[in-house]
Amino acid sequence: MSKFYPLSVSKVSNETRDTIAVTFAVPAELQESFRFQQGQHLTLRANINAEDIRRSYSICSSVQEGALRVAIKRTPGGAFSTWANDTLKPGATLEVMPPMGHFNVPLAADNRKHYLAFAAGSGITPILSIIKTTLLAEPHSRFTLFYGNRASSTVIFKEELTDLKDSYMERLNLAYVMSREQQDIDLFNGRITKEKCEQFLRHWINIEDFDTAFICGPEDMMLGVSAALQAAGMAKQNIKIELFAASIPKHQHKPRALDTAAHQETQVTVIMDGNHTTFTMDKDKESILDAGLRQGIDMRYSCKGGVCSTCRCKLVDGKVDMDVNYALEDYEIARGFVLSCQSFPVTDTVVVDFDQAE
Repeated sequence: MSKFYPLSVSKVSNETRDTIAVTFAVPAELQESFRFQQGQHLTLRANINAEDIRRSYSICSSVQEGALRVAIKRTPGGAFSTWANDTLKPGATLEVMPPMGHFNVPLAADNRKHYLAFAAGSGITPILSIIKTTLLAEPHSRFTLFYGNRASSTVIFKEELTDLKDSYMERLNLAYVMSREQQDIDLFNGRITKEKCEQFLRHWINIEDFDTAFICGPEDMMLGVSAALQAAGMAKQNIKIELFAASIPKHQHKPRALDTAAHQETQVTVIMDGNHTTFTMDKDKESILDAGLRQGIDMRYSCKGGVCSTCRCKLVDGKVDMDVNYALEDYEIARGFVLSCQSFPVTDTVVVDFDQAE
């Protein structure tokens, strides 16, 4: 799981002025490695201006399509997204890590469920994969999507969503929310916020009709919608969220005061791809990920911001302080999973296992 594989780009399409969809050609010998679940993401790596840059992008194709496709939206100052939008063409090769992530729920053909989704901007990417996969896999289930954008021209996958609506007239409800383009119904003007979600709950959504909610977009939008849904009666465990690294502020680690009598160093063992590597690092100075990379270990990572879960591993011995966590569910933390990019050793010995991460 920790390896990158060179994949050829088979297609690049312009979805909006600042977003491309990139389809990869997966050779037969890698088909099993790149088999994915709806809502998962890929970590891409490229050498840009002599720098190793990695970013995670959600898969937007359905499981049943047999295609591996991601959307890359240009972000202001984004080194990878700018490079990709400006230069990627069919025939190019990118280093790609196999699919990861848990932004999904199990599907079954006999389910009769109603799913709810809120997306904003490029947050539609994993939601599109989830909707398409679910409607095909569960012929008796339905989906309702609220999709927020500035204007019609910025709607990613607009034609694809229209085709989906035409194909599933009775099973897919699609509502656009525009912040800079006036719509006939005032309820659908503005940004998707906690207050807007509360309005939907009063006038449009009967929360008791829904089994699971998926939310993807900026952090404040996701927290607000999740709070509104929980206040209306939806259980927290039935609300799935996916945060993009570009939407969170950078976090600066603040070292805590260490007992002067205690050891200032810790011995860390990293288990990855069956190999055990042990090194010594200072407590609370840097994360296990950064220390491991400095030791020359090719540890997997992408955002380094506690968002994408690419660096997820299992803590099998010792204790760590985890600064930031936007990626792990409560039950994962209870089972001992941590994000190595945010984990700072507390005990004199620590063992983390990347092979148990999936």
